[in-house]
Amino acid sequence: MSRALMPNLLTPQDLEPNWEWRDRLPAWGHTSVDFERRIDHDRLRRYRLARTRQSLQNSQAGSLLLFDVNNIRYVTATKIGEWERDKMCRFCLLTGDDSPYVWDFGSAAVHHQRHSDWLEPDHCLAGVVGMRGTIPPEFGLMRKYAKMIAQLIKDAGMADMPVGVDYAETAMFHALQEEGIKVVDGQQIMLAAREIKNWDEIQLLTQAAAMVDGVYHMIYEELKPGVRENDIVALSNKMLYEMGSDDVEAINAISGERCNPHPHNFTDRLIRPGDQAFFDILQSYQGYRTCYYRTFNVGRATPSQNDAYVKAREWIDASIAMIKPGVTTDKVAEVWPTAESLGFPNEDAAFGLQFGHGLGLALHERPIISRAVSLDHPMEIKTGMVFALETYCPATDGYSAARIEEEVVVTETGCEVISLFPAEELPIANRY
Repeated sequence: MSRALMPNLLTPQDLEPNWEWRDRLPAWGHTSVDFERRIDHDRLRRYRLARTRQSLQNSQAGSLLLFDVNNIRYVTATKIGEWERDKMCRFCLLTGDDSPYVWDFGSAAVHHQRHSDWLEPDHCLAGVVGMRGTIPPEFGLMRKYAKMIAQLIKDAGMADMPVGVDYAETAMFHALQEEGIKVVDGQQIMLAAREIKNWDEIQLLTQAAAMVDGVYHMIYEELKPGVRENDIVALSNKMLYEMGSDDVEAINAISGERCNPHPHNFTDRLIRPGDQAFFDILQSYQGYRTCYYRTFNVGRATPSQNDAYVKAREWIDASIAMIKPGVTTDKVAEVWPTAESLGFPNEDAAFGLQFGHGLGLALHERPIISRAVSLDHPMEIKTGMVFALETYCPATDGYSAARIEEEVVVTETGCEVISLFPAEELPIANRY
């Protein structure tokens, strides 16, 4: 049997990220071909599992019990549909050097046995616990699986070590404690594993960003009076799914007097002449996410709207210029304006407006960059991190605002921007 099909037989080579910083980061087509080396999915799976095991070894825990679907996908490379994201109906267990176990939704376990040949078939099990309380704890499923998990941990020789749990239903925590399992924070272990992307992850993130490049060109052409915010959202969803998106998580569409303060949503508001409007496209390709804002004006722009855009651009350019390995996140946050200078009472009230966050299988990974947290708790920026930087500037007219976001890959010497729809100057859609 090949090493690709033996997840417990990893080597130090599997931890190599295999970066290639020769030219611009590639955005391949979405099909496999014999004449170009594109995504190596076996290498991707081994890298993610090897990173998880390394992070586990560096922690106080001996095992990981995971309910977060992003962590389950990272460890087992299984995914059954976006509907299960908030159901808490799947879980997986990684104990020391053993192959991962995954308990899945009914027949999905049989599907994994047949089609996920990087997993051990007898480690793909059907199982369910509480589904966010809809199956009451008194039915006994949580006790049943807590006993099974405790026995597997004991069999792996890890019974004397804590178990890292990312999150679970309250009753599941009680069931684990009743089995003598000491629970520690497994989410931190997983986030440490996921913060450095290998070459395949970087290519998938670049492919995802390339899809949004195209959507913004469509928005630039469609944005005109009489179109509603939700019309743009619908058109964007259609185009993204046609291009191969596996999840359009959300699209913010904010225009006119709704721009300030930023509401983080969309409505059926009609676009009007002279509106400033900004959009955020959050979607994933093969699980890897985008967070990518652009601002437009419709037909024309006022001096105050232009000024707001120029400031937002200056702030984001200043932060991009700071990005290189070894720089700490407090130094990046320091180049952004204070909350008070923007009219907010404190940094908590302005959280997420001048912001940086890691991108990967989740929308928010490490590092988080914000004046609210980074000045007192800095993190080191490392080669192979991929994150978004976003700025926001309210206009002096009291209701308009500019919002810009760029996605960056940290290279060995600096960073490369992978969100390429032009944003150096304020785009005017359907100029009068």
